[in-house]
Amino acid sequence: MDRPPAAAPAPPPEEAPRFLLELAHALHAAGTPAHRLEGALAAVARQLGVEASFFSTPTSLMVGIGSLEAQRVHLLRVEPGEPNLALVAGLGVVMQGVADGTVSPAEARHRVRALQAARSPYGLGLELLAFVLASAAVACFLGVRPVDVAIAAGLGLITGLVAWRAGAYESTRPMVTPLAAFLVSAVALALDGALHGTAGYATTVAGLVVLLPGLAFTVGLTELSTRHLSSGTARLSGALVTFLGLGFGVALGARLGSTVAQWLVPLASTLPPSITAAPLPGWSPAVALLVAPLAFTVLLKGAPRDAFAILCACAGAYLTAQVVGDALGEELGAFAGAALVSAGSTVAARWRRSVAMVTQVPGLLILVPGSIGFRSVTSLLGQQVEAGIATAFQLALVGISLAAGVVAGNALAQVGRRRV
Repeated sequence: MDRPPAAAPAPPPEEAPRFLLELAHALHAAGTPAHRLEGALAAVARQLGVEASFFSTPTSLMVGIGSLEAQRVHLLRVEPGEPNLALVAGLGVVMQGVADGTVSPAEARHRVRALQAARSPYGLGLELLAFVLASAAVACFLGVRPVDVAIAAGLGLITGLVAWRAGAYESTRPMVTPLAAFLVSAVALALDGALHGTAGYATTVAGLVVLLPGLAFTVGLTELSTRHLSSGTARLSGALVTFLGLGFGVALGARLGSTVAQWLVPLASTLPPSITAAPLPGWSPAVALLVAPLAFTVLLKGAPRDAFAILCACAGAYLTAQVVGDALGEELGAFAGAALVSAGSTVAARWRRSVAMVTQVPGLLILVPGSIGFRSVTSLLGQQVEAGIATAFQLALVGISLAAGVVAGNALAQVGRRRV
């Protein structure tokens, strides 16, 4: 008589907790917000039959494993993670495999380590080009002259070089933001003064757009809206410090730039008027709307296969915000754009068996009010208190609108799922 096949051996009891710890660290390193990180980890723990609790902040992770009476708490000291869309997507595949039972916790740990060790699909040259294209695209959105778009592209290259060199060492990494702000504002205002233009502030914003913490500000408000108070407060504080660092660098750079501009006036006067006075073509914002998402894909380390989905998310969010904003106001436009990209990303991720963050983060990035907060800080540093407070209030309104749109979009997607 044939014996029945033996059941597969159960994984060692310590494998599942180890996998949860490494998964938590990887998700945090990929820039996952607290509300998504804790929800994803809780779902995986339930699939593995592990009783666990999770607590995430931008600089720490606490994972409690076991019943309340015999719980072991693990504390992980982590650095605030930058968005890494390819890593998020890969981790989503691993979590789906664990949930389906096709991947064991031990194998999943190896896959998580391999994903973290994988190099970026883009080289240094392409990343620097993405800085250039992002700055040029933002300059087109701001409606400046073609010569200012060229200046903004050069400023984006300066920012990329500073981020590459200073960001490579732990000792100089905190200097990236103020140093880039100083160099970019000095060059922008020197050239603008020499050309007798009025776009010095716009080109400075465009050159620093990658460093503006508008996304961190919006994510912090979203975390507060979802009752993750510690993480949201810490993230908002970090965004404020970044704004102050940018403002300090710009204040110093503006003084240097105004002095250098006087030396450049004779050289700039030799340029033909057709270069300095030509208007920006009407089709420029449309081209910028195509270029910016591709630049964001590289800067956010998204997988090349997700570039088209990111392009659709950014275009849909931007156009919705523009149409609704023109009809009902900037705040409602921001709410509508965020709600669309949030709900659409969740539904599309469910259909593609992917992660909603892959398209939601770039879609929000094109809406975030980083330039408003930057203008508020520079106004306050220039002792224009009334203008600074007014723009700070505007920043808060737009940021709250975006956070409310994200929450509403997630709720709408979940309601639609229950009705299917």
